[in-house]
Amino acid sequence: MLDELDRIAFLLERAAAATPRVQAFRRALAVVADLPADEVVDRAAAGTLRELPGIGERTSQVIGEVVTDGRSAYRDNLEELAGPLVAGGHDLRTALQGDLHSHTDASDGGSDLATMARTAASLGHRYLAVTDHSPRLTVANGLSTQRLLAQLDLIAQVQSDLDADGVDLYVLSGIEVDVLDDGSLDSDRDLLARLDVVVASAHSKLRMESPAMTRRLVTAASDPLVDVLGHCTGRLLGGRNPDSPGAGRGSKERPPSTFDAEAVFAACAGGGTAVEVNARPERLDPPMELLAAADAAGCVFAVDSDAHAPGQLDWQVLGCERVERAGIVADRVINTWDVDDLLARTHQH
Repeated sequence: MLDELDRIAFLLERAAAATPRVQAFRRALAVVADLPADEVVDRAAAGTLRELPGIGERTSQVIGEVVTDGRSAYRDNLEELAGPLVAGGHDLRTALQGDLHSHTDASDGGSDLATMARTAASLGHRYLAVTDHSPRLTVANGLSTQRLLAQLDLIAQVQSDLDADGVDLYVLSGIEVDVLDDGSLDSDRDLLARLDVVVASAHSKLRMESPAMTRRLVTAASDPLVDVLGHCTGRLLGGRNPDSPGAGRGSKERPPSTFDAEAVFAACAGGGTAVEVNARPERLDPPMELLAAADAAGCVFAVDSDAHAPGQLDWQVLGCERVERAGIVADRVINTWDVDDLLARTHQH
């Protein structure tokens, strides 16, 4: 029962379904998880599932089908529609060991840390970096210093639970720290130094004049605390990319920031900062021409899902396809490295 509801929610998230549809199944999952199995069966037989808060018409129908038949037609239909997200990229996706950019409900994600971690493990990852937003991004419920410190304790608890259950996944501490207008970082530097992975991204004033944006990104990319330069152009594709599932659903269109790519990527290469290949369908950032420029500059890369829900972790292959198309070898993608090599780099960085 729980697996069925969880899988449906995952498939809806993967397909970038409307948030209320996903939340309906996540809520139903939470309700059913707290009930004795016998009560669920009895309520399904009596037709009283909808008396429970959080259970609606569709979710009660699915639960009833699972009780009767062991699975639901709704899930079968979603599985049939799922298919591969993209034709290429699968060799690199197989080589990936983990994901270095993900969000939980501590900031603007839709699920708790434990759910994100267990989903990552089910997808074959060996590690997942939890990179919720920093304080300045209030629209995304960015974490204050106190809340980030509390998350470090939660990571330790989730890791202990995973280990106890034999789940082979490392939960890496991290943050998506906002790059301020002058290129400095929106967090206490001593706290950043404690984290396993620091992704630095600009989220505001993305239409700065090119010289100012260049200085901003060069400063961030050169910072020894920064491991990954996130979605460097900040573009949003809106409805312009029909080849990408979910692109533009609920998102606006935004042109890429302009900057001196040669200078920014030289700073990344010189400082050992990975250029993120952001796999969110509405981002797919950087564009292919800038990906080629970063390759020519000798940069290393991180292919990240930027997932805000468990099913979105599967979007990573969209970035893999772009890296393969650019002819970038797997060894230059730092999340193909095992966890010890990755942490040796980020901790030294």
